[in-house]
Amino acid sequence: MRLKGKKVGFALTGSHCTLEEVIVEMKKVADEGAILYPIISGSVNETDTRFGTTDFWKERIKEVTEEKIVKSIVGAEPIGPEKLLDILVVAPCTGNTLAKLANGITDGPVLMAIKAHLRNQRPVVLAISTNDGLSMNAKNIGLLLNTKNIYMVPFGQDSPAGKPNSLKAKIEYLVETIEYALQGKQIQPILISY
Repeated sequence: MRLKGKKVGFALTGSHCTLEEVIVEMKKVADEGAILYPIISGSVNETDTRFGTTDFWKERIKEVTEEKIVKSIVGAEPIGPEKLLDILVVAPCTGNTLAKLANGITDGPVLMAIKAHLRNQRPVVLAISTNDGLSMNAKNIGLLLNTKNIYMVPFGQDSPAGKPNSLKAKIEYLVETIEYALQGKQIQPILISY
């Protein structure tokens, strides 16, 4: 058990098409002995999509974590002063979340969780999933790659022909990325091919 006893915040944002594969990896993190504390964005909490209803996703999350889901700014704020987590994972991490994080905007539970956790100088792992990673969000990814205590799950172009600006984390590297981040190291290589 590579993560035995580690308190892992697990924040999910609105890349609804990737939620299923993220929850599979979330279970793997739990199977490695981590205690998971779920946090969801307003989009995951409030938006039904063709990929599933909010109730469906919240039930899936509860099955894996067995913990109360944080879904408000007020609920996420104690993460900092109470030093609740060893590491915080944001998966999937949308372009919207990337942009707000890079620009210091805290307007939802996931961003508040990140801000609160970073105040303790503890690691945050981002598993990006965005259609504009090589366009509007390229600058934000560059900024975050150079930000202390931010680590990335290796990522690449998931559909170069169909969506040339799209970037997606290779989510199956999540456990290893967490292990490295807990040691203050970025797993390499960051840029991978699909």
